[in-house]
Amino acid sequence: MPTVVECPTCHAKVEWTEANKYRPFCSERCKMIDLGAWAEEKYTIPGAAPTDPLDEDAPETR
Repeated sequence: MPTVVECPTCHAKVEWTEANKYRPFCSERCKMIDLGAWAEEKYTIPGAAPTDPLDEDAPETR
């Protein structure tokens, strides 16, 4: 029995097999929607913004 996962975009049940060339997505459409979200920077990791080491006002870290 193949592993069944949930499509990250539409949440449809998808068999994780080599026959599904879009896995873990259910279709090319869902894959492209996800790619578009990455391109638009909709996915983020929470945290402080990085500081520019060349910024004169930034505290020194040595």
